Amino acid sequence: MDRAQKRELVSSLNEAWKDSGVLVVAHYAGMTVAQMTEFRKRMKEAGGAVKVAKNSLAMLALKGTASEGATGLLKGQTCVAYSADPVSAARVSVKYSRENDKLVILGGTMGATVMDANAVKALADLPSLDELRAKLIGLVQAPATKIARVLKEPGAKLARVFQAQGAKGAEGANSA
Repeated sequence: MDRAQKRELVSSLNEAWKDSGVLVVAHYAGMTVAQMTEFRKRMKEAGGAVKVAKNSLAMLALKGTASEGATGLLKGQTCVAYSADPVSAARVSVKYSRENDKLVILGGTMGATVMDANAVKALADLPSLDELRAKLIGLVQAPATKIARVLKEPGAKLARVFQAQGAKGAEGANSA
């Protein structure tokens, strides 16, 4: 790779990592091409990407981004998974590392916060943004449904009282 290609790679990685919500750094030593392809495919389906670059180029690409603190994690044969969604890259990486022991998560960043491997695993267990939105909508709708039921209930009770009184009145008139 000549200098122009390296500069182009660094600038493209820098742009991609500026817009990412989370970066996950992992060792991938011993993974086959098929395994790495499968990991990339899963990450792409989740809306993220996986990049393998020389650590020196990755460190240059991280400069000027919120994830600059991840440079300390770039030691050995590393790959960087990232996504705009703050949970997707972590979730896919952790799930794949559980299936394939050759992918070892070193840590990552979420914004300017540097995370260790345990923090990345904890982040992966959080619900996605869509799941949180669905739960929030459910919580907002539940009280509205209860309010409507409470407001409707006194009228229904009153109608049952009138119906019972009407039935009593009808029985009393029939017996007389």
